[in-house]
Amino acid sequence: MKKVISLKEYDRIIEGEGFEIVDGYHTLPNFAFKNFEIFINEYNKDIDGADVLDFFNVTFNRKYGRVITVKNYVGVISLPDGTMLEILPKISFNDDKQDITKEIFLSMVRSLTNVKYKVSALTSLDTSTTPLLELFIEMYLGEVRSLTKKGIKSFYELKEDNLFVYKGKIKPKEQMRYNLIHHERFYVEYDEYTTNRPENRLIKSTLVKLKGISSSISNIREIKNLLLSFELIDESVNYPNDFAKVEINRTNSEYERIMLWSKIFLENKSISTFSGSNKAYSILFPMEKVFEAYIASELKKVMHIHYPSYQVNTQHTGFFLFEDPRIFGLRPDIVINIDNKKQVVLDTKWKVLNNTAINYGISIGDMYQMYAYAKKYETKNVIVIYPCNEEMVEQKIFKSDDDIQVKIFFVDLTNINNSILELIKEIIAY
Repeated sequence: MKKVISLKEYDRIIEGEGFEIVDGYHTLPNFAFKNFEIFINEYNKDIDGADVLDFFNVTFNRKYGRVITVKNYVGVISLPDGTMLEILPKISFNDDKQDITKEIFLSMVRSLTNVKYKVSALTSLDTSTTPLLELFIEMYLGEVRSLTKKGIKSFYELKEDNLFVYKGKIKPKEQMRYNLIHHERFYVEYDEYTTNRPENRLIKSTLVKLKGISSSISNIREIKNLLLSFELIDESVNYPNDFAKVEINRTNSEYERIMLWSKIFLENKSISTFSGSNKAYSILFPMEKVFEAYIASELKKVMHIHYPSYQVNTQHTGFFLFEDPRIFGLRPDIVINIDNKKQVVLDTKWKVLNNTAINYGISIGDMYQMYAYAKKYETKNVIVIYPCNEEMVEQKIFKSDDDIQVKIFFVDLTNINNSILELIKEIIAY
């Protein structure tokens, strides 16, 4: 039975006798702490240019020895000894309610692609007590279940072979090379309509892998049922090669999110994941990216219903800080075009502000960035979105002497619908 340890961003871990909390530190027994250290030290340096310091901070305390601090990456780490570290975001107002925090986080994770999440809310597993890894697996299975109900897609796949029958078109060079004395054969290139495509091979490989990873009876049962639909499909023998062949378009858009999760599980490459050679397994998401995607997704959803004429653009490009040469490209998180008359620039920051810190904890570099956005986009109005907390709820407004206004807006993740509606009011008022 796996031991699940629940942590929050910036929690600290020390070596101890058991799984306890001592003076605010979470303790791991010797075997688990050693495995965690090995995992950190042997992370794969080739994945996404990741630096271990982006994920964890290792320091020394005179009283407790080595201290591992988890940073603002959330998700799961499964260690070889069976210990599973579950890292959740630090969501204010709910730090004592883990089940609510987990539900909010899962909602945020679902927004990580631009495709609408089509699977209903998790129903087969108890969100409050189920480890995050099993919930991630259930989310994936839900997507595959939805696909199989509609029917696994067949595709035309270009093949070439040396056949006894002629079909497609002959390949002259290969025909001369292989069949100079075998006139009964034809070296041809042809299209074959088949389900044995890269997308489906990757799904089958993912299901097989998850059957070995999951410890949930209901998930394993569902995996076995789904594998029946992929019985005539081969497993992928080269993940990178098959992923490179996947092309998502309007005819197979239902595969987009499935491929994202397949890549997470098969290659340990989520938005940011890594693993060590000690067989540890991890799925870690940077919260600033999750927060950014979530706000953009929720904003688009409401805007589309109430203000369909407004254009919501994410990760907008086209402007540079300097034009000669054109370098230092600007990329605000969200740009809203209001009836082709004016633009409002929005940026998201996953950071807890407070009243006692200098400038409330707002980075001066971030404010320079907002000012540059206002100048280049020729708008007087920029909104920076932060998660709210007990101290920082009311908006802050900063005005320059040339009439540029930067508004700090706080989103309550426990009541996202109302927050988004309030945000839209601010956008329209601008």
